[in-house]
Amino acid sequence: MRLPRQPGRKRIPLIVADANVMASHFVCAELEKHSEFDLVGCAATVGELLGLFELRKAKLALISATLQDGSLSGLAIFPQLREKYPDVRLILMIDHPEPELVVEAFRAGARGIFTCYESQFDALCKCISCVHNGQVWANAQQLDCLIDAVAQVPTVRLVNAKGANLLSKREEEVVRQVAEGLSNHDIAQQLHLSDHTVKNHLFHIFEKLGISNRVELVLYTVSQSKRPAMSVSRDDSPTVMPGNQTH
Repeated sequence: MRLPRQPGRKRIPLIVADANVMASHFVCAELEKHSEFDLVGCAATVGELLGLFELRKAKLALISATLQDGSLSGLAIFPQLREKYPDVRLILMIDHPEPELVVEAFRAGARGIFTCYESQFDALCKCISCVHNGQVWANAQQLDCLIDAVAQVPTVRLVNAKGANLLSKREEEVVRQVAEGLSNHDIAQQLHLSDHTVKNHLFHIFEKLGISNRVELVLYTVSQSKRPAMSVSRDDSPTVMPGNQTH
């Protein structure tokens, strides 16, 4: 039975894709009980998933890392979906947060990672809502995976498709300091700048890259490079990164 719809609240059109047809239909059935969600359809293969995307009704897709097409076939389709349907937010469902898988998911365009074996259904609903609202969903273990990946390289160089630098030398220096986990004040001391100047540099960095906060800077860098050099704050609970935080 569908729960009563809250007046004035728009429902989230979404797609669910999983290799296990029974599991997929179970998730769909449970989501349909919530007035917040509007199921566009369920898929078990890449072909079925693409068919649902072509309807252009979904605003969000919940996709298992592996579909019936083979191991990690769900994750493999992320770059194509992100390029063709940039307005649809993608969440990857995984069984275990393997470090390489977590990093590759964000690199491929995921806005959230949901670990099925350790999470309750209510957490899935919260994950979907948060990602739909422009936030990033990741837990502390997944953030640790990102930190381990981005801390391996001491330099930062973000370039466009033609190889031209997107950031000035000073902006790259600021990004490097952010990668080391320094606050604006600490960065100012390291680079002999004022706190206000550092904040302005971050504003211009975010503006140039089309992002809103430090966490999105991490995810952007991961998506652009096999060996990024960023860092990110974390805690012990599932973490939601708002899209309007600037420093």
